[in-house]
Amino acid sequence: MNKALRLTSYLTILILGLSSCKLKDILPINQEPETFDDTDVNNWIYSEMKDHYLWESDMVDVTQTNLTLNPEQYFESILVKPGEIDRFSWIQTSAEELQASLNGISTTFGLKTKPFYMNSARDRVAFHVVHALKTSSAEKAGIKRGDFITKVNGVNITASNFQSALSPETVTVTLGSYSNGEICDGETAVEITKEVTKRDALQFDTILEIGDKKIGYFVYTQFLTDNDSDLNMMFGRFKSAGINELVVDLRDNPGGYISSAELLSSLIVKNLDEKNLMVRQVWNSKQTALYTQKYGNDVFDTYFFKSKPGLGTINNPGTLERVYFIVTPGSASSSEQLINNLKPYMDVILVGGHTYGKNVGSITIADSEKRWEWGMQPIVLKSVNANGESDFGTKLGFLPDIEVEDNFLPYKSYGDPDETMLHAALQDIVGETALAKLRKSQKVKPSVKFESLSIEAISDNPVLDRKDMFITKFPGE
Repeated sequence: MNKALRLTSYLTILILGLSSCKLKDILPINQEPETFDDTDVNNWIYSEMKDHYLWESDMVDVTQTNLTLNPEQYFESILVKPGEIDRFSWIQTSAEELQASLNGISTTFGLKTKPFYMNSARDRVAFHVVHALKTSSAEKAGIKRGDFITKVNGVNITASNFQSALSPETVTVTLGSYSNGEICDGETAVEITKEVTKRDALQFDTILEIGDKKIGYFVYTQFLTDNDSDLNMMFGRFKSAGINELVVDLRDNPGGYISSAELLSSLIVKNLDEKNLMVRQVWNSKQTALYTQKYGNDVFDTYFFKSKPGLGTINNPGTLERVYFIVTPGSASSSEQLINNLKPYMDVILVGGHTYGKNVGSITIADSEKRWEWGMQPIVLKSVNANGESDFGTKLGFLPDIEVEDNFLPYKSYGDPDETMLHAALQDIVGETALAKLRKSQKVKPSVKFESLSIEAISDNPVLDRKDMFITKFPGE
């Protein structure tokens, strides 16, 4: 199989799922199912980590671990300098739920918000809506980007309760307004209920024509393979329209499938050439020896590609000299790998704040014998670009070329040339004079910088904000 296609997606998620056949149904009569305790689970955890963990050589010996801990505590206890070296591995009680969350499925209102103090007294907090996921309860209730939520179940939001205000399964939220430099309570209240929602990664796209520039712009909120076809079709529209500039909005994209980052890299890159190395993975010594012996020294290399099974021809416009990315500390993992993949081949301009800082990827591991439901997501690889660079793994990630704070309220709609972050990118592309000519009427520009209680926008279900990039096929497959 062609290596470029073979390695477009790396590792198969090691989830084997939960069998619909129950153990008691296949046991001889009068024989009870085998039972397992935490020690059994912990021995399995240690064995799998010793095989796959990127930093396995730094793990303590199993005899130095406490196998009587509950599995979550045990997993945390064997990580290498958690919070410092390993900031990203995790475990949870259900591998099935873990896999669902990685595929953008979660129980949520669909709200992504940022908390701000409502006034100078700082005695009230309001959630400013970044977006409401398509088809979610929030969107169906009419909540949209730019709305303010000032009360939940009739209770004022404050600095002491904002983190738990949206935790109930059903809430009634009061929508506020912006007036004279302050956020005010409104009279509209709507009820929303958490529902199982599948995220649509492409929240918005448009083409802006300003002077002699045709600028493609889209908001991409997670790297999901289910949206790969939509992504390629959108670039087909961009290509047909003859765009010559591109702005990719990753401000709230926490990562996702590495294979989708590779697709987007091939859709954007200047002078698309299948001979050019896109990204190389670094694994632990055990896995490196295993796969290089079986497939050769270049098994961890992925090249740009012009077609992909299931998608056909990749709709790279062929007209881009540079690309702009809107980023914040909420831009992580696969978002950062995309940036790193393109840096050796074209001008990459970052607008906003620093990114999250995650240059490593993971796999999902579940018990192949289906003895328990635990699933873990350990870090197994580090990614480097064609120049051998992987210097975005610090807590500052990539630094912006054009620094812009997204704290000016009220938020404008995605695609509005006056929206704070997009405006900064457009200003660099066409200049302020051209932007002024574009305006058909006098608009109220954001004039007040509000104080936020969080550097990132926050989803009502924390699972949606989990930072990760992960693989879908083993090297060589």
